[in-house]
Amino acid sequence: MPGSRPVTAPGAAGEERIRVVIATPGDDGEDRATGTLARGLRDAGMEVVQAGRSSLEQLADTVVQEDADAVGLPVLPADAPEVLARLRALLADRGVHDVVVFGCGADAELPRGTRLSPPGTAPAEVAGWLRGQLIGEPPWTPRP
Repeated sequence: MPGSRPVTAPGAAGEERIRVVIATPGDDGEDRATGTLARGLRDAGMEVVQAGRSSLEQLADTVVQEDADAVGLPVLPADAPEVLARLRALLADRGVHDVVVFGCGADAELPRGTRLSPPGTAPAEVAGWLRGQLIGEPPWTPRP
């Protein structure tokens, strides 16, 4: 079950890194934003699985298969809250209740257990937030 592995900061001896699945929902989306976020999370020491363009059902299956700690949608349509709520419901249908769900888009009312970062949020900021959610580290901010 996702989240059952010990998750720690990168570099801890014998510990696994945070595993994040990144995807673009549906057929339309910006691959550049997905790639940028994936590289940024990798640079922050996280293991990233790029699921490409996927339906929400495919994405939920990938999260289960990859034993992910988090799932991110860097590009969301205008109905982002509904998309994130649907993804959370699909994960729950598969018995997954402890995966962090996040996306990037305009601020909106979100389902519990999800976060929506504003467009243009630096990947390092997203990585810091994920670490805080998964291992309790204080948010990391890049030095100027």
